[in-house]
Amino acid sequence: MNTLAEPTAAAAHARSRAVFVGIIAALAGLMFGLDIGVISGATQFIQRDFGISDRTIEFIVSAMMLGAALGALAAGWLSARLGRKRSLILAAALFVIGSVLCSVAPTAEMLIGARIVLGLAIGVATFTAPLYLAEISAERSRGAMVSTYQLMITIGILVAFLSDTGFSYSGSWRWMLGVIAIPGVLFLIGVLVLPDSPRWLLMRGFKQHATDVLLKLRGDPVAVNREVADIEHQLLTPQRGLSMFLKNRNFRRSVGLGVLLQLMQQFTGMNVVMYYAPRIFQGMGYATTQQMWFTALVGLINVLATFIAIALVDRWGRKPILYVGFSVMTIGLGIVGAMMHLGITTHAEQLFTVVMLLTFIVGFAMSAGPLIWTLCSEIQPLKGRDFGIACSTVTNWIANMIVGATFLTLLNRIGHPGTFWLYAGLNLIFLVITFALVPETRGVTLEQIEDNLMAGKRLRDIGRS
Repeated sequence: MNTLAEPTAAAAHARSRAVFVGIIAALAGLMFGLDIGVISGATQFIQRDFGISDRTIEFIVSAMMLGAALGALAAGWLSARLGRKRSLILAAALFVIGSVLCSVAPTAEMLIGARIVLGLAIGVATFTAPLYLAEISAERSRGAMVSTYQLMITIGILVAFLSDTGFSYSGSWRWMLGVIAIPGVLFLIGVLVLPDSPRWLLMRGFKQHATDVLLKLRGDPVAVNREVADIEHQLLTPQRGLSMFLKNRNFRRSVGLGVLLQLMQQFTGMNVVMYYAPRIFQGMGYATTQQMWFTALVGLINVLATFIAIALVDRWGRKPILYVGFSVMTIGLGIVGAMMHLGITTHAEQLFTVVMLLTFIVGFAMSAGPLIWTLCSEIQPLKGRDFGIACSTVTNWIANMIVGATFLTLLNRIGHPGTFWLYAGLNLIFLVITFALVPETRGVTLEQIEDNLMAGKRLRDIGRS
């Protein structure tokens, strides 16, 4: 009787430990979300105090994405050499420094430089955290674990929106940008207690250490021995990184898919809403304080809808949720554009337009938001995972920068209706791409996905067991 109870207790303890480790690592997403949120509410006050143009505001917003692209490029090397844990420690430290620099910047040019520093931190974190989460998770919970990262992004956005709303009454944009250093310090402390990734440890030759970590996370010695053997089998692949990309056609396919997935996520238009929500609500006819409260509502809906993905991703699978999400986003933005084209004159029309914008938020938060990160961490082979995820993460930030640097220009040139219709059309295209190219990876080990990829199966089929 005791021999049966002990493994069960050990497994339960291991699951609790794995959840704790996953939540701490996923807090990297909180840093990302905090920055998205604070700049959204601060831009109008920064523009007022510095007396700068819309174009300069676009530079301030997009400077973080430039830094993040550079950080993501460096993160591949850092993650491979220093390990996932030390890379997250570095990201947390840079985040705190960047937040403080933003809050004391005396000019718009200095603020742009400070946001590049902040971007470096976020670029390293957005590369490393999903990779780390995928590598410590069991296949049965991997989708939910990586989706927790996106949940933390949404919580960060909500917290920042609420903070911005509070500071908006005094217009204290420096406090808006500086206060996020506090959770940055807490994240830095939390990362110090994380274990190293067992897959990274095996890549560096530390088999016993990797086995010990897996035992603490899985609680089943038989399963751990099997997982270690599977990882060691994948490590027999001789090529790595750029060399593997140049020599292996199948690896190039997975890298290309990861790049495409991140382009799809960014050009849904979600970050347009996140970065410029007050300006969008201004276009609907709302006053400043109303803009800020509706922006906070956007953050709340974003958080709540992400729980849909976490609950369903390992039950429904990735593709069905993406189908629903892209469809909802297409309809939501299409109707927002139509309402702005027809003219929003009554309070009922204002509220209806807000509801449709929030419907778009639900579509993104339950699908492309978390699931793109999940898929990008799953489809790359072990020996090329650092390189592959670096490529897709850099793409994310370059696309993010393009979105942030062009939205106000699009509004000024083609108007609100045309801008929202443009993004609605892109979401319709992404729905077709999902059907044609995206694999279903639910319940399949990373090693099985890699085997299918290297066997030359179609991209949409590499998730089949």
